[in-house]
Amino acid sequence: MSHGYRKHKINFSRGADVLCENKEERTMGFLLPILLALLASVLGGLYLLGAFRWRRPGEPPLDRGPIPWLGHVLEFRRDTAKFLERMKGKYGDIFTVQLGGFYFTFLMDPRSFGTVVKEARTKLDFSKFAQQLVQKVFGYHSDHKFPQMSSNKHLMGDGLVVMTQAMVSNLQNLMLHSVGTGDNNHKTWNEDGLFNYSYNIVFRAGYLALFGNETPKSTGSVEKAIEVDRVESEELFREFRKYDQLFPNLAYGVLPPGEKREAERLKRLFWNMLSVQKVRTKENISIWVSEQQQEREEHGMEDFMQDRYMFLLLWASQGNTGPAAFWLLLYLMKHPDAMRAVKREVEKVLKETGQEVKHEGPLIDLTRDMLLKTPILDSAVEETLRLTSAPILTRAVLQDMSLKMSNGNEYRIREGDRVALFPYTAVQIDPEVHPDPLTYKYDRFLTAEGGKKTAFYKGGEKLKYYNMPWGAGITMCPGRFFATNELKQFVFLMLTYFDFELKNPDEKIPDIDIKRWGFGSMQPTRDIQFRYRLRF
Repeated sequence: MSHGYRKHKINFSRGADVLCENKEERTMGFLLPILLALLASVLGGLYLLGAFRWRRPGEPPLDRGPIPWLGHVLEFRRDTAKFLERMKGKYGDIFTVQLGGFYFTFLMDPRSFGTVVKEARTKLDFSKFAQQLVQKVFGYHSDHKFPQMSSNKHLMGDGLVVMTQAMVSNLQNLMLHSVGTGDNNHKTWNEDGLFNYSYNIVFRAGYLALFGNETPKSTGSVEKAIEVDRVESEELFREFRKYDQLFPNLAYGVLPPGEKREAERLKRLFWNMLSVQKVRTKENISIWVSEQQQEREEHGMEDFMQDRYMFLLLWASQGNTGPAAFWLLLYLMKHPDAMRAVKREVEKVLKETGQEVKHEGPLIDLTRDMLLKTPILDSAVEETLRLTSAPILTRAVLQDMSLKMSNGNEYRIREGDRVALFPYTAVQIDPEVHPDPLTYKYDRFLTAEGGKKTAFYKGGEKLKYYNMPWGAGITMCPGRFFATNELKQFVFLMLTYFDFELKNPDEKIPDIDIKRWGFGSMQPTRDIQFRYRLRF
């Protein structure tokens, strides 16, 4: 009995083991496809994140960075100039780095910039990158590619005559109103932050010159219309500065929730303030703005999208000139030799046109022709931009291509990657190209005979691109001549109408705000106080 029982018990145990084994096999059979799918998903994700990208023969040095997908973007965002100099020291004049899921090949030798500019006509594209940025930052999108003919026609050459006159008129309205009109006002010093004052005046005058003035018919008199212009442009500037301070993080897509809500509020405000319906009620609207709006209307663009384009035009035309005007005036004030040279030139031009500033006399008629006779001021402007303008020029690679360097080496670049230049460190502050590069020299771009200097060298080779605040090639900023005129007009009128000085002449020039690397004219980390009064 006991033996049979033991035998039965043993057989039962073996049966249980078999059942367990079968259950485990079924479980493994069920889990295996899931695990394989999960593994494939992880590997696919890592592939998309760039974890498996390797340098192929003939490609530039590759650095994927410490974080999958993000790559080096945190260090790049923290201090672009410092990061690129570190990469150049490690890899040389060309290298590819991963930034936020994209691979960017940076060229750091200005002798090779011509290759990128040439290839940009067929194998490199700026528009796709720009479209993504303007949709994110301004809410504007269009499937139609509008030609640049209107911008070229009105923002350079003879087209500048009318816009120059409008800018002068609005500058004088704002600048002279800021000190009042009483008999004793020329003795009274007015104090302000130099950055705030420069940005405020240039931005508002540029806005009015482009988007038009209030009509006397709508307000009842010319004086009231002018006052409405002052009040509305002041409000617009205050709100624009709020948006301007959010702009870098907005462009990178890293705004915290509260600031993101504020950015959306400001967008809606600008779409309303700059709506085509409101612009149509103004007079003296620039032909450039009118034609830009008309082209979009003729192609069936809805009004709400045209409103967004008006906001884009405002930022593109006025987002950089105000800060540049600050740096230009500050450098002149900190360098007395530069101030004296520019002031003598301004006085000479006025004398040649038979104009003189007098108490209760006529306002200065500052024409485009007069602005063509200021080579010293031209050099001072270019030197200012060399030191304070730092755009990143980025192009998408449309097809596999080769880039030939100045030393003869050739590198393969993959379709879908980005090619980028950062002229600020690559050429603008390169001591071989510009000796003593961090020192402001107002005559750096003047020849010994007083003409425009264009001969700058790297490794014994004359450079075509030695200063690139406006970009290069077919995508060079079409508004560069209008913007340069704005800067020159502002300084010309300041020197003509005002005495001005720094409140503390020994105060050091503020540092550049490195958070804005890559976005055009840099801004200071702090303002600097100055005072001004009428000369007459």
